[in-house]
Amino acid sequence: MRKRTFLKAGVAAASLMLAPLTAAAEDMPYNLLEGKPFDGTKLNILSVVTPQFDGLRLRDGEFTELTGIETEWTFIPFGSLQEKINAEGIAANGTFDVVNYLDSWGPPNAHWLMAIDEMMARDGISMDRYPAAFARSAQFEGQTLGFPLRAHPQLMFYRKDLIPEPPESWEDVVRIGKELKESNPEIAPLALYYNNDGNRQNLFIWINFLWAAGADIFNEDGTAAWASEAGIQATKDYIALHTEHEVTNPNSLAFVEQDARQSFMQGNSAMIPVWWWAYSGFYNPDSSTLTKDQVGFVGMPSYQGQTKTYAISMPFSISQYSENQGAAWEFLKWLSNPEMDKANATEREVGGKSIVNNVVTHIASLQDPDVNAANDGIQAAAWESLKQSDIMPQIPEWPEVGDILSAAIAEAAAGGDVAELMTAAAERSDKVLRRAGRIK
Repeated sequence: MRKRTFLKAGVAAASLMLAPLTAAAEDMPYNLLEGKPFDGTKLNILSVVTPQFDGLRLRDGEFTELTGIETEWTFIPFGSLQEKINAEGIAANGTFDVVNYLDSWGPPNAHWLMAIDEMMARDGISMDRYPAAFARSAQFEGQTLGFPLRAHPQLMFYRKDLIPEPPESWEDVVRIGKELKESNPEIAPLALYYNNDGNRQNLFIWINFLWAAGADIFNEDGTAAWASEAGIQATKDYIALHTEHEVTNPNSLAFVEQDARQSFMQGNSAMIPVWWWAYSGFYNPDSSTLTKDQVGFVGMPSYQGQTKTYAISMPFSISQYSENQGAAWEFLKWLSNPEMDKANATEREVGGKSIVNNVVTHIASLQDPDVNAANDGIQAAAWESLKQSDIMPQIPEWPEVGDILSAAIAEAAAGGDVAELMTAAAERSDKVLRRAGRIK
């Protein structure tokens, strides 16, 4: 308790130190402060490995020129990032000033991620520049913890040379899948990922079924809601793609998302519902056997006449343990500015290095004609998807509850009784949240 009180006091002091600084003059871009008040500061940035952030790093000479602040980036593969974030929170030594994390990891780490609402208000920045789901993914208990700089809607990718009319519903997916099994038996119709991998990936498509059915993860009182009649039926229909209709790749029980993407890229599966960032890799000759002309995309299929999709983000936040919070805020303003968002998705070479990235997070970029022209209109499709998107529950206990759900989904896909497994998972979830004081 003393440590947490000290941290809050430190943040308050930092805010007071920042308060007298006036907003940037008109000739200073990106709302940066004039006069280089943090000249000579060096920031350490922890980031996931991705071409998108390579493009940002290669542009940060502009930031240093404008502010005098130097940056040092440390890139971590996604599979190791959660462990690194947890270690940073435990160490509490401010090794990294700015950290990048998956949105669902935010609530368990919120005690050491700095709220930025006051500074946004001071500098005229609003979270309304992002789609609602993206904005919520960087917030917790009424506070904004960072900016969703890497964020993804879901799309259905398909083989245009095999599927003339893409699916509009999951019923269409089943129909097309059965037709493909007759016409192209050597190619699996659909690549899904049911594996209980520890990152809860097998919930990503399932939740589309759950929400479209009018069901939810939690009731208003915090109890599990997925074991309702509608929730159970939605889960059965998701599992039936593999167990009953048999339109999934036979290896889907063992697949994680990366395996499913590889199956599509290697021509072994004809459809895959996945994040939009995968598009460029699907026709990259270094990683795929497919050509661009073979790869199409549409919005996610409807279920029971409704479409509601899952969105995800990886925010950047300032560590409360950082001794350079003011400089870190200047960096976040530069990093998240709308001009950067657009440039990073339209310019294909930065600092002599090829960068292929279609990820943008600002509403303006999603609707921008130049951005869409550079990326085959994928942002327009994403914007439509995002209009009916939501995120996973933002509670500290979600990783534990999500693991319970993920295990139940994996067992059901392997042939287990859906109703029994999901009901048992609901009971276990209620115990977890009752122990945490979220259920009375």
